[in-house]
Formats: sequence, structure tokens, C-alpha cells
Amino acid sequence: MKMKFDLILASNSPRRQQLLSELGLPFTVKVKPVDETFPDHLPATEVAEFLARKKAMTYQSDLSANELVITADTTVVVDTLILNKPNDFPEAQSMLNLLSGRSHEVITGVCLVTQNRQISFKDCTRVFFKPLRKAEIDYYVHHFQPYDKAGGYAIQEWIGMIGIERIEGSYFNVVGLPVEKLYRQLESIMDDGLISDRSSNALS
Repeated sequence: MKMKFDLILASNSPRRQQLLSELGLPFTVKVKPVDETFPDHLPATEVAEFLARKKAMTYQSDLSANELVITADTTVVVDTLILNKPNDFPEAQSMLNLLSGRSHEVITGVCLVTQNRQISFKDCTRVFFKPLRKAEIDYYVHHFQPYDKAGGYAIQEWIGMIGIERIEGSYFNVVGLPVEKLYRQLESIMDDGLISDRSSNALS
């Protein structure tokens, strides 16, 4: 891919940084504080993309002509309930108990923004957990302390290895970045030299 923009990843997530690095694309990391609230009426399945666009707007006015920022947000959705990052041990236990023996959706929203344009998209993966024993949940939360992870777990860690029966969709999306879709979009942008007008940039 011929780079026509300098890529900036607006995320402190080591998992997103690793995935983007493994695509073989040079980038720098730049993170600003963002208010991650969203309208109450917004469907749970739309929140990740909304927040990715909201994050992108924080950067747009400061970009130079040759810079492109990538923002992302991942949500774990059970029915219509969004599971955020657990605050403590009991909350992490509660989340994993809720996920046990059923499926949920992991949705990652991504926004690409330059000085003048933006485009956003999302990817959704359905994850199926086996029924988890209390000892398994306690072991995972105690040894891995997943307090920086939406839903209280990481698919690539122990609980994913022993607890996830199957997934429908992208594995990497569950890790935190739908790299196949991202790569295709970046490839299109670099070929054209600009972001198309297919942007979905309204924050409502």
C-alpha cells in the first residue's frame, strides 16, 4: 500500500496498536481525552460507531493536510444491554456470569478522518460462551484482572481459550479492531488520495 497520509492511531489500547502494527502500516499514537457519553435513545448496536465518530471530531480541527486519524470503540452487547469495563472484582464476576452459557455481540466502530472528510463503519461478531463454572470465572478475574476490557474479558486470554465455543464473524474484531475491513478502507483511501463522500458523520 502506497501511503498518501501519515496515520495516527487515537487509542491507548495495546491490542489495537499491535493489530495495526501487524498490518505492516507505519503509524504514531496520539490520544486526547474524550467525553464518551451518548444519547439515551441510541440503539445499543449503534453506540460503538457513534463514539468512534465522536472521538474523531476531537482531532479533526488539529490535523495537517497529510494526516489521517483512526479512532475506534468496542462495545459488548447482551440483548440491548451494553457491558462496559468492570470497575472491580465483583462487577467482572457479574459480567462473566451474564455472558456464561449464551451468546453476545461484540461491535467495534471505526472512524477515519482527515482535515476535510470522514468515514465510519462498524463490524459485529457474535461470541458463544459455554456455561462457565464459578471457579473458572474467579480464576480468570483474579489472575488476569480484565478491568480495561469491555465485557470483562479478552478473547485471546485464558477465559477465551477454555470458555468460548465458537464465534460468528471476525476474531480480530473481538480483540478490538476489524483489521480486514480497516485495511480495505485504507487501501481505497490511499488509492484515491482522499476519503469518499460515503461518510456517515452525523452525530445524533
